[in-house]
Amino acid sequence: MTQDFALHFETHGDPSGPTLFFLHALGTSSWMWHQQMELLSDFNCVVPDLPGHGKSNHVPWQSFSATAQLIRQLIQTQTHAGKAHIVGLSLGAYVGLQLLSEAQPVVERAILSGLHVLPMPNKQVMTWMPYLVAPFIRSGFMTRLNANALNIPDTQFEGYHQCFQQMSIPTFIQASKDASDFTMPENINSIATPTLIVAGENEHPLIHQSQQVLHRTMPNAQSYVAPNVGHGWSLEAPDLFATTVRDWIQQKSLPKPLQTVS
Repeated sequence: MTQDFALHFETHGDPSGPTLFFLHALGTSSWMWHQQMELLSDFNCVVPDLPGHGKSNHVPWQSFSATAQLIRQLIQTQTHAGKAHIVGLSLGAYVGLQLLSEAQPVVERAILSGLHVLPMPNKQVMTWMPYLVAPFIRSGFMTRLNANALNIPDTQFEGYHQCFQQMSIPTFIQASKDASDFTMPENINSIATPTLIVAGENEHPLIHQSQQVLHRTMPNAQSYVAPNVGHGWSLEAPDLFATTVRDWIQQKSLPKPLQTVS
């Protein structure tokens, strides 16, 4: 019997509108984008569960490259023109950047938030950390710890906890390691897709440093900081996030609260 490695995905909004592919964070699923789909209901929103997550937890996580190719296939089969805009946060942003590197023609415009592409300090500790944490990831304590680190609102905690329950432990280990090992693609200078690199003001300094490097390196990148929010700001400030997505895709001036990165 062959195993089905197709990703689960949901579609919402207006099928005749511009197509947005939303790529979620580690330990979550399409769940994290439900508010955004409501706020952006005039778009054709396609929201996959990445390998090892949500209803795709039967699909093994292999690598960022393998995941990017699964997203490329979805874009090519679920859109009329074989192209889409992408919105990625955290793990989804890494997948998005990998997709831009390997399959740039399928992406019209991109929004990537919470990327870290610089050498990881304390690399040996980071390599072993997923193995040490993995036995406890489904506990309420660990979920709460992660939710607090991401500034997940209390009203969203139960949904976040359920996502953690669905994620496969091998996925947590391998995807965490892949994220800590992630480096900028070698062809980063040739990625011409208009890309918005965003970070929450309260994110780790390494993410802000990475943002500046990507801003200088990608020829058509713009970089902004969202004020008074952290890593998971699509949940923390959903209206600002949705307005940012809408304005970027429609090529309008971005919301005034955003602060430009020079």
